[in-house]
Amino acid sequence: MTSQPAAMARILSLALTAFIMMIAAVSFPFLTLDAGGLHNATSVIDAVLAFNDGYALPLAVAVAFFIVVIPLIRLGALIYALDPLVREQKPRSGAHKAFGLAERLRPWSMAEIFIVGVTVALIKVAGMAAVTIGPAFWAFSGVVVITVLKDQLICRYSIWEALDRAAR
Repeated sequence: MTSQPAAMARILSLALTAFIMMIAAVSFPFLTLDAGGLHNATSVIDAVLAFNDGYALPLAVAVAFFIVVIPLIRLGALIYALDPLVREQKPRSGAHKAFGLAERLRPWSMAEIFIVGVTVALIKVAGMAAVTIGPAFWAFSGVVVITVLKDQLICRYSIWEALDRAAR
């Protein structure tokens, strides 16, 4: 294990990029379906709200948390913890807790599972309807790729050490 001076800056830039792309993924249309003269455009929020009736409400909450809220919290906590370190400043109060939260939420961030499920569904539906992929699909796909790259670059031990060293 060797120290790479620019590694934290790369991790921070990837986390910022993923955070911005996640906001775009939630804001723009995800996909459009045209079948038999019917036209339907949907977003990630529409997918969550599709389950908001009666007994499916807990499913709506779970979908919202696992594919939107938890990834955003995780990215925000990582940005909060790493930003001062990249600028060679003293860590913010709670930086240790923020990084620990980001690490604890890692297994619960399910954006990758969502995008795989949507892709499989699109392949199945493509023969029955005209499917147009919207900008949110590409933004969400980008979030998944960037998150995987970020998680491969991150050396948790080095970050804990840097947080401890800078706090002294």
